[in-house]
Amino acid sequence: MINTAHALPDFSNVLDAAARIAPHAHATPVLRSRALDAEAGAALHFKAEHLQRIGAFKFRGACNAVFALDEATAMLGVVTHSSGNHGAALALAARLRGIPCHVVVPDGAVRAKLAAIEHYGAVLHPCTATIAAREAACARVQADTGGTVVHPYTDPQVIAGQGTATLELLTAQPDLDALVVPLGGGGLAAGTALAMRALAPDCMLFLAEPEGAADGARSFARGALDHDFVPDTVCDGLRGTLGAINFDLLRAAQARVLTVDDARTVAALRLLWTRTKQLVEPSSAIALAAVLAHRELFAGRRVGIVLSGGNVDLDALAPLLARAAG
Repeated sequence: MINTAHALPDFSNVLDAAARIAPHAHATPVLRSRALDAEAGAALHFKAEHLQRIGAFKFRGACNAVFALDEATAMLGVVTHSSGNHGAALALAARLRGIPCHVVVPDGAVRAKLAAIEHYGAVLHPCTATIAAREAACARVQADTGGTVVHPYTDPQVIAGQGTATLELLTAQPDLDALVVPLGGGGLAAGTALAMRALAPDCMLFLAEPEGAADGARSFARGALDHDFVPDTVCDGLRGTLGAINFDLLRAAQARVLTVDDARTVAALRLLWTRTKQLVEPSSAIALAAVLAHRELFAGRRVGIVLSGGNVDLDALAPLLARAAG
């Protein structure tokens, strides 16, 4: 058990999380594509988290956080802020445990993701689309309900839960040379770092980040968090600011950030859809885009790529694909 909200999780917490969520989460497959291997000049192993419950890796962390609560605390419910996937994940985990869930949602969130949050029974609390507004609204809802705040990416139990995806990947493919994961707030990335350092210490960790939300790249360059930006990217799941606890874990793992422009991300999205028939979202496709944009780093290597989610707004498909064709 992780004792405080500020403690750094470790690999033992990832193992605890794997046991805790096993009755609820899917063990997702690892997919291969000869066509994409040829495109990249590398052997690509795709961890298919878009096939996870709620269509994203986020269920792992949310499920771990909810089921780690003691009974009395759990009965008061859980609270979070989310643009979509984490909110849906927490709502489902709360429903499975039979407790209330409240989700603060920013203006402009993807409609398909908001519908999923409501479908799983959460109460929605709209707010303006800034991190400060989301945090303030979340604090108000927590004060009103007495529920436990489960932060989308800085909660240690969430980070440990997200690490179970890479635990599964490296158990299936222990000889990987590199891992590539999307970078937003850093929950998946930090959990990946915990599992990688324990199971594949010689593996290299690369973080795929949108150029339009590149606080991670600036933070690594400065050696300190730099949140002075306004996100502008089609990767709606990667618009959050990198968390402090996540930054510490990623620096310890000597992770490297690769920034990718939206045009390359949408082109990679199209490749995944046409070559593998897998429906992923831009925030997921960016990991493949990073590999294709930096072929020299991955040529001839065995590369694990976490396909983080597949919750696409179907009404936005045509204009999204037009960006790749244009």
